[in-house]
Amino acid sequence: MSSSTKSQNKYSILLPTYNEVENLPIIIWLIVKCMEKSGYGYEIIIIDDGSPDGTLEAGEQLQKIYGSSKIVLRPREKKLGLGTAYIHGIKHATGNFIIIMDADLSHHPKYIPEFIQQQEIHNYDIVTGTRYLGNGGVHGWDFKRKLISRGANFLTQLLLRPGVSDLTGSFRLYKKDVLQTLIQSCISKGYVFQMEMIVRARQCHFTIGEVPIAFVDRVYGESKLGGSEIVQFATGLLYLFVTT
Repeated sequence: MSSSTKSQNKYSILLPTYNEVENLPIIIWLIVKCMEKSGYGYEIIIIDDGSPDGTLEAGEQLQKIYGSSKIVLRPREKKLGLGTAYIHGIKHATGNFIIIMDADLSHHPKYIPEFIQQQEIHNYDIVTGTRYLGNGGVHGWDFKRKLISRGANFLTQLLLRPGVSDLTGSFRLYKKDVLQTLIQSCISKGYVFQMEMIVRARQCHFTIGEVPIAFVDRVYGESKLGGSEIVQFATGLLYLFVTT
């Protein structure tokens, strides 16, 4: 692919953060390294939800290092949920593609060029990372958590038949207008939100590609998955089954 083709597209990477002060400098360094090497135009939009641990201050330091054209800070006063974080981020995104990923090092930026290449080859509306195909997988989870994840995915496949192997992953590339359309049609919050996005995408006949990824459980900080998330997931799955 020529450099002129590369220069036409810009990728806005949305990083919602809450208490990620240890992880943020590492993930930003990795993203910058991968994107600079690949030659794609990009910006990283950090959407911090009022982290008390100094995440925003870390973001300000990183902005000084990498420049305000690469690191864009768009904080909010408090935790307002993932869906609204994306809406907030899109408003400030100057790219025609949006990449969403976690800031806790569970998603390695090395996969981003693969996402982009898949999108370019097939003109997909969405490319999503999958833990359940090819050499994808999960590292750092105990058996119980792997069982819950597999069980949830199996149940979802059975009830919704989405044609995508990994529905709850949050490492994805979207055409900007496609993401805007989907967010407006989604009503779920939290853990179920990513699943609803794929289900709605299928309803809208958007095309979806998959890239196998290795998911690594967070190294620093608290995991966000607890009993309430499992209940939320089950309720959300039932809702989508009934309404879609």
